[in-house]
Amino acid sequence: MAQLTLVEKHQNTAIALAVHAFTASGVVLAMLAAFAAYQRNWTEFFGWLGVALFVDGVDGPIARRFAVERRLPTFSGASLDFVVDYVTYVFLPAFAIVTAGFTSTPIALVLAGIIVFTSAMYFADTRMKMKNNAFRGFPAVWNGVVFVFFVFQPPAWFVIAVVVALAVLTFMPVAFVHPVRVERWRPLTLAVTAAWFVFASAALAFRLDPPDAVKIGFALTSAYLSTVAAVQQILERLKL
Repeated sequence: MAQLTLVEKHQNTAIALAVHAFTASGVVLAMLAAFAAYQRNWTEFFGWLGVALFVDGVDGPIARRFAVERRLPTFSGASLDFVVDYVTYVFLPAFAIVTAGFTSTPIALVLAGIIVFTSAMYFADTRMKMKNNAFRGFPAVWNGVVFVFFVFQPPAWFVIAVVVALAVLTFMPVAFVHPVRVERWRPLTLAVTAAWFVFASAALAFRLDPPDAVKIGFALTSAYLSTVAAVQQILERLKL
């Protein structure tokens, strides 16, 4: 019986470590993305970040499915996830802002500093989730924001305005949707999220210069995901 218990303990540890290793693979993907950015290969850069986004999207459900926290309580998957997310969602997109030439280098460095600083403060805030599982404030998804910049190539003033506005919204009690965990309008939100990934993949396939039809679909789905939780928040306050 003791031998069986020991075997089960090792199996539990192995399963949990395998799931954590899958999460940690996001850092390797981030390294590959950083090398692509160094080479100014932005299509490859966002391709690696896209794979990292996929890993981040499925590692949580996998961890819950295998009860990883119970199998290996001495290892913090949440802390590991924060490390990976900060590099892929924040640091590398900020680096891309500096090196891509959207603005002058001094301004780009200021914008990147704003991004990494406000996001670090946000990641440490234990109130980042609302009761309905929406994010409180802009959830530091700078990988998506910077991807939009690369697809649409907006003027410098627009890039500056968006970065500053989202940095302020990081600390405001404005809701941003979690596509999976927010129950209200979930089927519609999941459908729009799937469409967003299709348009984003198409933009990558066209090397960040897609036809107008792809740009329109990408813009509409991005607008929905950016504003739907705030709209729901207003409707809830109006009891609608």
